[in-house]
Amino acid sequence: MSAVRLAVAERPKPRWPGLVGTLTSVGGLGVAGYLTYEHYTGSSSLVCSDKGIVNCLEVTTSTYSRVAGVPVAVLGLIFFVVMLVLQLPAMWNRPGSAIRRIRVTWAVIGLCTVVYLLYTELFRIDAICLWCTAVHVLTLVVFISTVLATISTTQVDFESDPGGLRRTS
Repeated sequence: MSAVRLAVAERPKPRWPGLVGTLTSVGGLGVAGYLTYEHYTGSSSLVCSDKGIVNCLEVTTSTYSRVAGVPVAVLGLIFFVVMLVLQLPAMWNRPGSAIRRIRVTWAVIGLCTVVYLLYTELFRIDAICLWCTAVHVLTLVVFISTVLATISTTQVDFESDPGGLRRTS
């Protein structure tokens, strides 16, 4: 078993998690920043349709555009700022499992928020915001890449767990 443990321990860490997570978070930060700007400027320069099912103005000014008095756009901005820090390559290289748990938990919170917001757009507001959809897609990409990267970078400790079920950082 020591040969297997040695092979796993010496496996180089992939570089893609930090790269994909960072780039996606920067994209999300840009779109959420734009939506935050539009929120505080009265959506006067919002580049999106304002008629029919695709109606960004309807979505971004609805009663659902605030949670506990905080604009959803600001919450998106906060999500991507925190996720950007958690996705930096240096954070992926940190030993220990605490940062991994925090990163996955934060990604799950983001995904749950997207599900709620998508529900409100489709079934409460009856309109879709393309900019919001971009944030939703970027959040989904961050979630998927975070989960896959966490799985692929977690090493199995075969020596203390011959079945290979216990994972280490």
